[in-house]
Amino acid sequence: MVNDDIARVQALVGALDEPVVVLDSERRVVASNVGLPPGRRVGDVDDALVLFLGELPVLSAYEELRAGFTAAVSHELRTPLARMLVLLESATLPGAHVDELVEQARQEIQQARELIDDVLFLGELETGREVVSLGRTVALPILEEVAHAYADRATNAEVKLVVTGGAEIELPLRPRMIRVVVENLVQNAIRYAGPGSTCRVSVEQEGFAVLVVADDGAGVREHDLPRLFERFYRTDQARSSRGTGLGLAIVKHVVTAAGGTVEADSAPGQGLRIACRFPSP
Repeated sequence: MVNDDIARVQALVGALDEPVVVLDSERRVVASNVGLPPGRRVGDVDDALVLFLGELPVLSAYEELRAGFTAAVSHELRTPLARMLVLLESATLPGAHVDELVEQARQEIQQARELIDDVLFLGELETGREVVSLGRTVALPILEEVAHAYADRATNAEVKLVVTGGAEIELPLRPRMIRVVVENLVQNAIRYAGPGSTCRVSVEQEGFAVLVVADDGAGVREHDLPRLFERFYRTDQARSSRGTGLGLAIVKHVVTAAGGTVEADSAPGQGLRIACRFPSP
């Protein structure tokens, strides 16, 4: 067995939440996340999934990424499910505020559903079943629709939404894809900009079309900026939120699939500006 292959399998197993032990044909441990050292010969293994391998397959970079993504999804789903279980158990205790606990459980179910929807949608994008770029669409009416749809949520968060832009500017995206991008960026601003802030959504022409969502709120630390578009990455401020951790990853995938680029600019206390630039027709 090649050392690099063994290292890959050990890394993949280490990223899994479920207990797994990988053994070779002589029942020696190849990889484990239950504390069994590599090379140790074992008999029966209780409470763990045991996999037997002869020669290790060559793992492609895509397979490694997919396995890591699956492990991350599993971890993210466990969080709302675990909280839901605690809430339902608490509802059975004497003197419990049942209505309040049930409402909290409902929110956890919604969180899990949003995560599943985002995971499925991202999967569709990556496998090519969702056509991102098809013709060109005038963007401003969709920006206005999204702002109207999120008006109540923004008001509750004390965030003001403002939409501006040229009425004739087009983006190389289907209407649904523009809506997906804008919704995710607006949701991000509503969650993290903070009370009293303003979120400006605009589409501009600068030799190329630019979709910008910028707020003047809390902002993001410099070391977080390069990782904002990673799946499930959360800044310290975002860890307590109910976001799925996939919204900005979806934005980046849609924009780049249409031949565009996306970048974020921010500083603590100076808000966050995300600009999506698209090539000219």
